[in-house]
Amino acid sequence: MKNPTAILVEDEAVLRGELRDKLAHLWPELRVVGEADDGVDALRLLAEHSPDVMFLDVEMPRLNGLDVARQARGRCHVVFVTAYDAHAVAAFEHGALDYILKPIDLARLALTVRRVERRLGGTPQDLDDLLRQLATSRPRRTHLRWINASQGDLVRLITVDDVCYFQADTGYTNVVTNDSQVLIRRSLKDLEVELDPAIFWPIHRSTIVNANAIAGVVRDFRGRISVTLKSRAEKLPVSEAHVHLFRQM
Repeated sequence: MKNPTAILVEDEAVLRGELRDKLAHLWPELRVVGEADDGVDALRLLAEHSPDVMFLDVEMPRLNGLDVARQARGRCHVVFVTAYDAHAVAAFEHGALDYILKPIDLARLALTVRRVERRLGGTPQDLDDLLRQLATSRPRRTHLRWINASQGDLVRLITVDDVCYFQADTGYTNVVTNDSQVLIRRSLKDLEVELDPAIFWPIHRSTIVNANAIAGVVRDFRGRISVTLKSRAEKLPVSEAHVHLFRQM
């Protein structure tokens, strides 16, 4: 009997690598025959490899996961990878379909693996009802909730609530928490569009601060303003274009 095959479709490379590694640990017989970071490449891999199962991110560029699933139905088993809220999760469960929530929990993934293994000999699930339901009640894309940071062989997940500030650093971004800092391979500009603007304030072209981490503001003898933080000693300069954020302080 041949080993089952899979393709992984996830637009975040770090999460895709984490999923690959956890599957290798939980399901060593599974052979990952392809990986894609958008829906168009996912359909190409589906046609090339005819996998037994597809681990499919719901929100992706170019072609989202629901569009891919419509074309994959009946051709392979689909496991949705999602950051959706409780209402959408209820839709998955009502349809008895398999899903994984981000960030990926090893125990939940193990349960999904067992369920998929049992189903491999049968016909792939009927996705029609679920896809109709999600298409009409899809929640809007939520703000960024965590940061994936690689530190050697370790992938660290940092919730954005724990971030004091982000600071640009030559094509990278320095993510600073109460007691640590780490460089990630994302630009500050890219991060800014995904952060909740009510909480994360740009105070300089190179700095975005978590408003909840602000202790106060200080003004030097030239009238220039800096932000002080509740749990860190450094002060963050505020550019003239962003001084208006602190007029009420």
